[in-house]
Amino acid sequence: MHPPITGTAAGVPFTALPPADDGPAPLIVTWHMLDPPRSDAAFAAALPMNDLPAWRVHLGMPMCGARMVDGSTDAIVELFSRDALMSFLYPFVRQATEEFPAALASIRAQLPVGDGPIGVLGGSLGGAVALRILADTEIPVFAGAVVNGAIRMRSVVDLFPGDYPYDTESEEAVDSLDFVAKAGVIAGRAPLLVISGELDHPALRVDASSLVDALGESSELLSIPGLAHALADEPGIEPAPQLPLAREVDAGLTRWFRRHLADAR
Repeated sequence: MHPPITGTAAGVPFTALPPADDGPAPLIVTWHMLDPPRSDAAFAAALPMNDLPAWRVHLGMPMCGARMVDGSTDAIVELFSRDALMSFLYPFVRQATEEFPAALASIRAQLPVGDGPIGVLGGSLGGAVALRILADTEIPVFAGAVVNGAIRMRSVVDLFPGDYPYDTESEEAVDSLDFVAKAGVIAGRAPLLVISGELDHPALRVDASSLVDALGESSELLSIPGLAHALADEPGIEPAPQLPLAREVDAGLTRWFRRHLADAR
């Protein structure tokens, strides 16, 4: 097994895991959670998908990992305390999506991944990024997956204390991140695996089932008994040994992407 490769792609930090032969291979790109594992390096350790004959490039979300402010998550806490949706959730997903085309071009310039369709994977808030790549861009994708994903952003907002004071702008923002409503577009883009921990937040579990129902034959739901929302222990910033339940998620992702790799060429 080769050691991880770290770097930046158009300003976005990444942790890349090469295939066993270290040569040209398809590309799978991931976006991590804001719960543990909450950095690209930690997500790579939790879900390495080591048995895949593909490059797995784990991108850092805004203000996470190498982009943390003053080496901590305090600045993120301040943002969601100010306005969970408009200061935190919505701009993070928007930035990660908008910076991706340039990051992808840089990854292709740095690593032997070719120019074929990519795989996309997101955990929790990173799941909204992966789904937005499918729903709102034309980047070719051979298969996608989300793990405990932010599938309907309104459900995520409801996890924060108090009643959110929606106005016209925030209603538009939250509705733009409702991927059940965009299932028709996603179904036409790529097959999608939806992984849901059986102990995840109940609303997120409902959203996972609703998305799979809306996608129909182009998707698959994988429930993981005993799995809550996070995939690693706190603090979840540095790489840590893979937890047993994360290993089950990793095995499901490996099977899924292996099944669809032929479409990446």
